[in-house]
Amino acid sequence: MRSVRSGEKVITANDQRSSSSSAAAPMIKIDGLVKKFGPFTAVDEISFSVARGEVLGFLGPNGAGKSTTMKMVTGFLAPTAGHISVCGHEVGPDTLAAQRMIGYLPEGAPAYADMTPLQFLRFIADIRGLKGPAAMAAITRAVDRTEIAGVMEQPIETLSKGFRRRVGLAQSILHDPPVLIMDEPTDGLDPNQKFAVRKLIAEMAPTKAIIISTHILEEVDAICSRALIIDRGRIVADGTPAALTARSRYHNAVTLTVDANDADAARPVLKAIEGVASIEEDARGADHSFTLFAESAGETDTSLVDRVGNLAREKSWNVRTLYGEPGRLDEVFRSLTRSDTQIAEAAMAPGRESAA
Repeated sequence: MRSVRSGEKVITANDQRSSSSSAAAPMIKIDGLVKKFGPFTAVDEISFSVARGEVLGFLGPNGAGKSTTMKMVTGFLAPTAGHISVCGHEVGPDTLAAQRMIGYLPEGAPAYADMTPLQFLRFIADIRGLKGPAAMAAITRAVDRTEIAGVMEQPIETLSKGFRRRVGLAQSILHDPPVLIMDEPTDGLDPNQKFAVRKLIAEMAPTKAIIISTHILEEVDAICSRALIIDRGRIVADGTPAALTARSRYHNAVTLTVDANDADAARPVLKAIEGVASIEEDARGADHSFTLFAESAGETDTSLVDRVGNLAREKSWNVRTLYGEPGRLDEVFRSLTRSDTQIAEAAMAPGRESAA
């Protein structure tokens, strides 16, 4: 177990790493990282590490410090304080050696617009020290894995957002680095492209340490072995997706969706079930959902699902869905972070204006 400080609260999370020594050794290690822009603190003394085989989902609202942290880890932005180590090379004293270990997909996947993907990847291969047959083999491998063969001769400026993103992904994996830092890797991709990129990340994960910044919470469940939530420059949660989801108040709740015509009849029957503390309702068109919260919240109780199912059959309700809730990561995210609107409202609260 290890502790993660977030303001005044300390959250403990299991590390969930392999017991083998090679997997347990951190490939990325961050200690007391701080970044200030004048009086504004963008990153506020965060510490964490990532081991080989881990895919870390780096989550947070806009302006939380995610991209700033990634820029510091990759050596493109100097920290105000703290230490960063990548594969044993300290960023700052040994930045170039650390950068050789990293594949970096920045926000927006920048590339030279007048180049073709082939020209751009040849340029990146040259920068990475790959020459001749080794360069072409690396380019071919990256092109195949990112599925961009059909656009290799088109100017990058003419490509769709999705293809530009995949060209950026190709350059990040070109030299087969042990560490990958990716800022919104599926941004702009259609569902099929997202699936392909997630599959690629999963295939690479066993031999690499990977950090992915994302706003897509379903992506965390799909590909991440661990999730870290940052808010206003501080870590507020760190654990496996399942562990974070289990913190949701919906964890182990039961949701029943019936035909809207059955809602009035179902309501008193569901409220009368022994052990149900409260019920939430959601009416959408022809469907009406009831979410039941047990009095023994947090304990797994499949019998509640069984009892609701038996009642639905007994009463002949037209059931659309019935399931036990694993929890809702979006609800956990909202409970731990503050939106721009909430921050603005707090700044304008009574007493703040007079103090300004």
